[in-house]
Amino acid sequence: MTLNNGTVGQSYTVVNMDLPQQVGHRLEAIGMTIGGKVSILGGKDQGTLILKIRGARFALGRGITEKIGVM
Repeated sequence: MTLNNGTVGQSYTVVNMDLPQQVGHRLEAIGMTIGGKVSILGGKDQGTLILKIRGARFALGRGITEKIGVM
């Protein structure tokens, strides 16, 4: 399952990220790593998700969240 298919209010574990290297490094810098926990706090109609990663809130667009595998 990918992150953009997740449910608001649920927590997931990141299992893979199929992103360009630069984007992957940026996400790792903010704390999103393989095996890390991500909580979905909210979403918008256009596909933007509000996420909680290691205690901080971030907004990521559909183009990124559809390439992050979670379980």
